[in-house]
Amino acid sequence: MTFEGIEGVGKSSQLETARALLAGRGVPVLATREPGGTPLGERLRALVLSRDETVSAATELLIMLAARAEHVARVIRPALERGVWVLCDRYSEATFAYQGGGRGLTDRQIAPLVAFAEAGVRPDLTLLLDAPVPVALARARGRGRAGDRFEAETVAFFKRVRARYLSRARQRPRIRIINAARPVERVAADVAKAIDALLGRRS
Repeated sequence: MTFEGIEGVGKSSQLETARALLAGRGVPVLATREPGGTPLGERLRALVLSRDETVSAATELLIMLAARAEHVARVIRPALERGVWVLCDRYSEATFAYQGGGRGLTDRQIAPLVAFAEAGVRPDLTLLLDAPVPVALARARGRGRAGDRFEAETVAFFKRVRARYLSRARQRPRIRIINAARPVERVAADVAKAIDALLGRRS
């Protein structure tokens, strides 16, 4: 199960809500994130998010996918094989949204590389936490810390990212859009309903 959306929509807090809900019901669960999730992945994350680095769109894509390939091989697939639920803060939809919509790479360029990095591991459900760009960025930039390289991007960049997320969600029943502009408790209630539905399908 993956959580997607632009900066400031509350992915990390809602992922923790989901983790606590599943754990409380006795479901073995692992929470992780992308880029990152492994020692190598975290080093790549620090590199690609650094505001001191300037990289091309192609380089950014390949760094992200190197981190994902390691994540799948070392963390995600082994957990799934043990019967553990995996909750991931961003996964492949982020690649199409950020490096595709945001950076302008085409699906034809991205798709085969994503498939190679995923190695057949796809989420059963993706929750797309969605909010208007001004709302989300106001939250992200109100955290009282210096933003990373992505958080420093323009409003136009994030509008392209959001548009690509929404476009892909409309074409894929696996992606459920949740209105993240509402109070956090209402968003959490929708996350819980989505998890209940998924648990019901698996019982």
